[in-house]
Amino acid sequence: MKRSSGILLHISSLPSPYGIGTFGQEAYDFVDRLVRARQSYWQVLPLGPTSYGDSPYQSFSAFAGNPYFIDLDTLAREGLLQPDELAAINWGGEPRSIDYGMLYVLRFPVLRTAFTRAAGDGERMLALDRFAAENADWLNDYALFMALKDENGGTAWEYWPYEVRMREDCGLQAARERLSDSIRFYQFVQFLFFEQWSKLRTYANARGVKIVGDLPIYVPLDSADVWSAPWEFQLDSERRPTCVAGVPPDYFSADGQLWGNPIYDWDHMKQTGYAWWMRRMRSACTLFDCVRIDHFRGLSSYWSVPAGAETARVGEWVKGPGKDFVDALKNTFPAFEIIAEDLGYLTDEVRQLLADSGFPGMKVLQFAFDAREPSNYLPHTYGKHCACYAGTHDNTTVASWFTEAAEEDVAFAVRYLGLNDEEGRVWGILRGGMGSVAQLFLAQMQDYLRLGSECRMNTPGTLGGGNWRWRMLPGEFDDKLVEQIAEMTRIYGRV
Repeated sequence: MKRSSGILLHISSLPSPYGIGTFGQEAYDFVDRLVRARQSYWQVLPLGPTSYGDSPYQSFSAFAGNPYFIDLDTLAREGLLQPDELAAINWGGEPRSIDYGMLYVLRFPVLRTAFTRAAGDGERMLALDRFAAENADWLNDYALFMALKDENGGTAWEYWPYEVRMREDCGLQAARERLSDSIRFYQFVQFLFFEQWSKLRTYANARGVKIVGDLPIYVPLDSADVWSAPWEFQLDSERRPTCVAGVPPDYFSADGQLWGNPIYDWDHMKQTGYAWWMRRMRSACTLFDCVRIDHFRGLSSYWSVPAGAETARVGEWVKGPGKDFVDALKNTFPAFEIIAEDLGYLTDEVRQLLADSGFPGMKVLQFAFDAREPSNYLPHTYGKHCACYAGTHDNTTVASWFTEAAEEDVAFAVRYLGLNDEEGRVWGILRGGMGSVAQLFLAQMQDYLRLGSECRMNTPGTLGGGNWRWRMLPGEFDDKLVEQIAEMTRIYGRV
């Protein structure tokens, strides 16, 4: 990884007339602005279909794409939708925020209309057949999972009829026959997603912009992944989790975070050469140019909480797959760029695993300025082999940090970075990261726009509220800001 920089902006946060960002013209315009701003990377959050809580880190599939990101204007140009059909729908009047409830009601009927029209296009259906064959190892189970979920009123698979919950052959075969049209629809939706994403990524790559993806370490219980491959997880004979994932009390939460995800059966996975994970990483390679592995420390040891516990406080550390798994990743994907999210409670074992992996870790500037004790997030402590972030999607915005952090921490940041009112404190933080020796510097779009806490992407440990809803307004990333970012990037040698 060469000395470079980029911007973190999820697809959902792009402007769009249809209630959420898509792979449409605004995405291509954003790439063009990244190029003019001399940025080399565009980081996005996980692209999977979101489930309960609307979090991209809780997806119905580790392999599928989010149907909401399919651009409707593109489908209209291709004749699968009519402009007047789209104009007749009220997509909401709040350009700054996403209404996921509205999207759930409105988006799928529109995509079904496109599917009905596409069924009469023989060439497109042949392309769908090829896509389905190439992705059969995950697509067939995912499409059946979604069709069954619709049939069962959207309930989680653990409450489905026994024969499909337990994947009995007769039950699955009957479901495939009964739900064949719905299965085909969900295959078609994935075909559209990957077709549009591939074109956008190709456009970005051709202009020198690489896409950084985000790989959640865990998948949710209510996912096609757990339903279709229960032997990969720590489940009982009724396919209920025996333990669930989380993190102990930390900076973000006094009770820790009870994620609730089932935990992998790492002993079984090792016997298969981590085949499920290798398929998952291979899928990531088709989507991204670089990937951030979320919660990397969970590969060294993970926080295991007994199923049914009310908080994560009662969990315990359990040894993870460690170097054996990391070596398998490196040997299988030697040329793929990987960033390790090594935040949280770190031990000597975690640090050693990061060193053994050779992956760059993360440094977050918002964690750097603790006036009480030294921090290895301060820029003068960095080695080159790391990725520096002003803040992540789990942090408040930099502007808000200055109002929420302890007075002595803010004062330390002002002294350390030489911040001044003329430049602006937010810009001073960005300058501090851009000028560091870290190979890669990344900042959220909200921070370049100097927005406050109302534009925070996520507050860990909470559901609902404003999480995952923020959107950039049309024209907000303007020519003046493009040139300011470009100039700072040139000054600090990240072009």
